[in-house]
Amino acid sequence: MHHDLKLDTAGGATPAFDMPHDDPDHPHSLLPSEPALRVKALETILTRKGLIDPAALDAIIDTYENKIGPQNGARVVARAWHDPAFRAALLQDADAILDEMGLNGRQGEHVVVVENTPERHNMVVCTLCSCYPWPLLGMPPGWYKSDAYRARAVREPRKVLAEFGVTLPDETAVRVWDSTAEVRYLVLPMRPEGTEGWSEDALMALVGRDSMIGTALATPASEAPA
Repeated sequence: MHHDLKLDTAGGATPAFDMPHDDPDHPHSLLPSEPALRVKALETILTRKGLIDPAALDAIIDTYENKIGPQNGARVVARAWHDPAFRAALLQDADAILDEMGLNGRQGEHVVVVENTPERHNMVVCTLCSCYPWPLLGMPPGWYKSDAYRARAVREPRKVLAEFGVTLPDETAVRVWDSTAEVRYLVLPMRPEGTEGWSEDALMALVGRDSMIGTALATPASEAPA
């Protein structure tokens, strides 16, 4: 395992490379990329064999591409920060709360919310594949599915966190939760200091995807979007 592997920590962004065929005037730019063509071909084959439902597939793609994945989770976190009663109910029975909010469904059938505190920091991984609470966080980032993260998050979580720029006090324990096909986890990050009296919408802007996986902290109040 490569201990010096640098994981993508920029909110899911991947580097952009300039390629000759990226020129919009180039005739090849009018064609889908090879991976897109392969995916479409596979979708066609599976549909003809009756193994997938095109309508269900379109609904899933629409949810995660157009409903801005992580914003659903950010809304849940912001409301938990803003409303103590909601927070207590969420930690006790997340499924019931998420069902009321319409945030359950495929890949989010059973969700457990784990709260970060000064005494314990939570971090989520799926060691077997890439189980992930899609209705709350959208598409999983590439690093979450990587062999490096899946292995090292369990074996050396503090080192992995450090690579994401998170350094915890020695007295803060790290708990790693292993997602499965039956259970997904969502981290409730600690509320940043200096946000007393903030609205739910303002708090939501401080919640990033990685903070709900546990590989980042919530954005400090001083760095809140204008």
